[in-house]
Amino acid sequence: MASLEEIRAERIKKLKLYESKGLNAYPVSVSRDLPLNEVIDSFNKLLKHTKLSLVGRVMSLRPQGKIIFFHIDDGTGRFQGMLKKAESKGITDEDFDLFSDTVDIGDFVEISGKLFLTKRNEKTLQVKNWRMLSKALRQLPEKWHGLQDIEERFRHRYLDILMNAKVKERFIKRVQMIQVIREFYLKEGFLEVEVPYLQPLAGGAAAKPFVTHHNTLDVDFYLPVAQELYLKELLAAGLPKVFEIGRRFRNEGIDTMHNPEFTMLESNEAYADAESQMEFIEKLCRDVVKKVAGKMAISYDGNSIDFKKKFTRVTFYDLLKTHALIPNPEKISRDEAKNVALRLNCDVAPHESSEKILDSIYKKTARHKLTQPTFIVDYPVAMNPFAKRKEENPALIDRFQLVVGGAEIVNAFSELNNPIDQKERYLVEDKKKAEGEHDISPSDAEYLEAMEYGMPPNGGIGIGIDRLAMLLTDVKNIREVILFPTLRPKA
Repeated sequence: MASLEEIRAERIKKLKLYESKGLNAYPVSVSRDLPLNEVIDSFNKLLKHTKLSLVGRVMSLRPQGKIIFFHIDDGTGRFQGMLKKAESKGITDEDFDLFSDTVDIGDFVEISGKLFLTKRNEKTLQVKNWRMLSKALRQLPEKWHGLQDIEERFRHRYLDILMNAKVKERFIKRVQMIQVIREFYLKEGFLEVEVPYLQPLAGGAAAKPFVTHHNTLDVDFYLPVAQELYLKELLAAGLPKVFEIGRRFRNEGIDTMHNPEFTMLESNEAYADAESQMEFIEKLCRDVVKKVAGKMAISYDGNSIDFKKKFTRVTFYDLLKTHALIPNPEKISRDEAKNVALRLNCDVAPHESSEKILDSIYKKTARHKLTQPTFIVDYPVAMNPFAKRKEENPALIDRFQLVVGGAEIVNAFSELNNPIDQKERYLVEDKKKAEGEHDISPSDAEYLEAMEYGMPPNGGIGIGIDRLAMLLTDVKNIREVILFPTLRPKA
């Protein structure tokens, strides 16, 4: 069996043979009358045309003596071509031999001729003329689907998409999903905005940032862990509804639910609160599922998930009572929480607060059991420095998360717009950071200043685009829905 380098050397010989005829194997311009999907759909109408020019990548070759059947794919569809030697309607002997001697699977070609139906009723173009558009020097993989090293698929995503129709459809569905979400927000009167990716502070979320340096200014900047503070400043500017879809960067672990670079939608709406935003999210989810999946129920991890029913609501503490069997989670001491966590094999760092430990317990015992769309509400105030306290119970914040299929898809809350309370919360966070909790949103004096000029009551939403795409395409690894996931470079 020939090695990959031997195959490459043989293809280079074919390239030189083609070029020896005075032909360019990588021409500038292409002659194409229609994409292949339109040829397939309008085949009967096009039969009357005496000549049609098509282009695509050769995906199969079946030489049969004086006839060569092959398929080309242009990304919109796949179509059969036929070269027949020594026939007045067909190709010249010289062009037939050149095709036979130089064309391999993987090459891009331009073919011209007349459409016809074969005896097996296969839609086909009988080639009169052809030329090379791009000679491929490497052989396409034959057994791509059975790769043992899954990372190879991610490293060579172009081959993954080319050789696996399901992967291609998955990413097309992801794009459709984002388009539906964007259209929904625009229809609801939101303005899509752009906020900076080089930020002087990594604020807006509890996460460890990536740091970069600007040489001219001689200043360190951070890639965004969140964008909500900038969005809220725009509310203070008088823009009532704003959203942004963009990349976020968190310098943390990699697992099936986390990639250091990921996509989030963040939005803020003046005069909204957590209650109104739960209704908004239900409406959005149903719209997305119906338009992308074509129905109101999807299959995920062997379960049918119904988006038509009213989403369940449950408090954070009730989940701990039910699944972790903690009778009084709202009054539990740090030592008691730590003991429960250790019994469940949860890691507990010395600096972690009781609330953070309880969050680990919830993730260990409850989250994976929440298959149907579920809003988790009423979190302790220490779990988010930007959420408003509940008026009937200031120890809780007016925040919710949407969990579907055991994954957190949405994080949202009534945004804090009281600058005095915000500064006090920042001081608490700064103390935690000094005690060793590094993934803390730092105090932001400029944001506080904007708040002091007056910020309307508002609700903020964060949607994990990648995790929602995982749900809609029924995959369990976030890297399956990110075109180019973060990987360790090959040595």
